[in-house]
Amino acid sequence: MNTSSQYATWHHPYKPARKYNKRVAYFSMEFGIDQGLKIYSGGLGFLAGSHLRSAYDLKQNMIGVGILWKYGYYDQGRAEDQTMAPHRTHKRYSFLEDTGIEVRIAIGGNPDVRVRAYVLKPEIFGTVPLYLLSTDLPDNDYLSRTITDNLYDSNEDTRISQNIVLGIGGAKVVQALGGAEKYHLNEGHALPAFYHLKNNGIDPSQFVFTTHTPEQGGNVVRNGYHLNARGFFGRTLTGPELQRELVGDGLNYTVSALRLAQKANAVSKLHGEVARSMWKPFNLDHKISHITNAQHPGFWTDDALEKAFSQKKVRSFQNRKKELKKELFKEVLDQTGTLLDPDVLTVVWARRFAAYKRPDLLLYDFPRFLNLLQRPGQPLQIIWAGKPYPKDYNAINTFNRLVEVSRDLPNLAVLTGYEIALSRTLKCGSDIWLNTPRITREASGTSGMTAAMNGSLNLSINDGWIPEFAQHGKNAFVLPSVDAGQPISVQDELDSQHLYSMLENEVLPMYYNDPKRWMELVFEAKSAVDPQFSSHRMAEQYYKELYNG
Repeated sequence: MNTSSQYATWHHPYKPARKYNKRVAYFSMEFGIDQGLKIYSGGLGFLAGSHLRSAYDLKQNMIGVGILWKYGYYDQGRAEDQTMAPHRTHKRYSFLEDTGIEVRIAIGGNPDVRVRAYVLKPEIFGTVPLYLLSTDLPDNDYLSRTITDNLYDSNEDTRISQNIVLGIGGAKVVQALGGAEKYHLNEGHALPAFYHLKNNGIDPSQFVFTTHTPEQGGNVVRNGYHLNARGFFGRTLTGPELQRELVGDGLNYTVSALRLAQKANAVSKLHGEVARSMWKPFNLDHKISHITNAQHPGFWTDDALEKAFSQKKVRSFQNRKKELKKELFKEVLDQTGTLLDPDVLTVVWARRFAAYKRPDLLLYDFPRFLNLLQRPGQPLQIIWAGKPYPKDYNAINTFNRLVEVSRDLPNLAVLTGYEIALSRTLKCGSDIWLNTPRITREASGTSGMTAAMNGSLNLSINDGWIPEFAQHGKNAFVLPSVDAGQPISVQDELDSQHLYSMLENEVLPMYYNDPKRWMELVFEAKSAVDPQFSSHRMAEQYYKELYNG
């Protein structure tokens, strides 16, 4: 055990700036820090990674607390017929340092599960210190060692155990580091932290919480009696104590986090309205403000594009964009054997595959879709990428359907391995970043921000962060809003027809017939996205409104 690390105490390589001096511990199930550190699945991790980078740049007195996933999320590969195949690979990281901090927690019938903390030091990737927890230790029994194997494990008891490791184990590690003045839960995964801290005399005025989604999967409900037996609350609650925490027999993680937190936030202005409406029946709406998600421009933006933009050199920007398209198309060729053309308008849909995000909306009216692909003089190329949850078979079927359709059409491609590196390549190489969630279902979304930072125009449903950014025909293309109260089939029909019409009548004609106007939109979008959607703004706002406020 290494006990010499300076990061075995609360430590930063700088003196925190005065306005960011409050000690903050930021708990998240995933962090997207670097392509080579595979402890993330997608957007939530990308957001958390950008937050830690900006916290470092601004000299904030924050640390991150996460889990060192032995197998990461999963490696997205292909079966023999090019359909999706998930793989697991044991990950090892030479750059993580053992802090010497080991805490013990009780899970189920095991009162002595050991949790070791490793640290990602700031100088490695330019983040505040990130403490990563593991139960894969020789002194643990086999089941305990496997708790930190897989991010978002499909087994419910394992997921509960992961909540306890991140929450109670993480809180104990923070206490071993000297404690924090604010404990921030990024979604409800680490909810046991609030219970443990409250049990140990920490005032809930030190608790803050971010809710990230209106989707059921992000607002987990589990049987409260089972959670109590598993040790979720840090001690065994009596019957009346437990009943006060439950809604019926269930514990809703978001409801409980909102009850315990002094302050909470949604992740866009529109999501704030949706979240307050969702949780008003529980009299929790008054706690929810909004702090719109953001991303780190320095990490995500191509340097040559940024230089050309800052010097207002349109031709240099266009030349670099063409080079980046060629780099993307090398990846497409390598994966699929499809050779795309850098002179052709390229649309990319890339994010987590989920039903409400509608990755296959373009295929809704298939004959019209085929006509769109065959327009004379205005060719179109489309690339899809993204990871479904490995047990979400409906999403996997959608992914595989797109693979099958792309086999017969030379201007379509579906890519695997949607992680940080591919995400950056797609954003740099696309002309249009397509976003098609059912309205009010996308709490924020951040991929379109980093696409705009790299000269890709958003073509989007008017949801999440888009209403705070987009001006149709000036810096983006925004589909007309449909009534979210209508049946899903009606929404899909209307949105697909709006999408076809916009591509046919506005996007393709502008790209081919008015390139000057196109570049005006590109530059206007890039001007608007930074600094308003820079994670520096977001990190500052968290201190001002949630930590210091």
